[in-house]
Amino acid sequence: MSDNEQQPAPGRGKVLEALARAERKVFTRPTPKSAKSQMKFLLTRAKGSTKALAERLGVSRRTVERYRAGQLTTPQKRLQAALVEETESEWQPQVRAHARERAATSSGMMVDVMAHFGFTCEGSSDDGRERTITTAISPTYAKQILELQEAGATDEDLHPIVAEAIIESYFTDWGTRAAGLRADFTDIQSIEFRF
Repeated sequence: MSDNEQQPAPGRGKVLEALARAERKVFTRPTPKSAKSQMKFLLTRAKGSTKALAERLGVSRRTVERYRAGQLTTPQKRLQAALVEETESEWQPQVRAHARERAATSSGMMVDVMAHFGFTCEGSSDDGRERTITTAISPTYAKQILELQEAGATDEDLHPIVAEAIIESYFTDWGTRAAGLRADFTDIQSIEFRF
């Protein structure tokens, strides 16, 4: 399964997972790969508190200590997924923040999406259908999307703003045509963002 075909993490939809992948692509160094190195990294972020890290990962303190010491090396799927997700969420926060700031203030983002788009517009005869679209998202919309993500929005909360961003850049050509066009953005097959 390729990066583009990855299933969303439990509790995450396709849009949120695509935003997380976009952030991982801006890292300047690879994230720790082994369970031991991930555990050591997360312990430094938890200021050495095995109790806090154990609660965060949903395991015992003893389990954290065993992985840190290298006594255990192959975590079960649930713990492995938690280690990867937590490590990536904490990795290079300044690099991630710089990319998000740049997207929200100057460069915007790019989006590649395959989804069903249905339209309503005066005089439109374009029935809804599945489309594959690659387009820019303005810094204004990028800022709204990233702020919603940071505030804990769900995929359903993000769909309307992503649809508006795509309509603005792709369908109305930044407001120069198709005034009043509205699009429904449903059934996302795949989506990728790039900072």
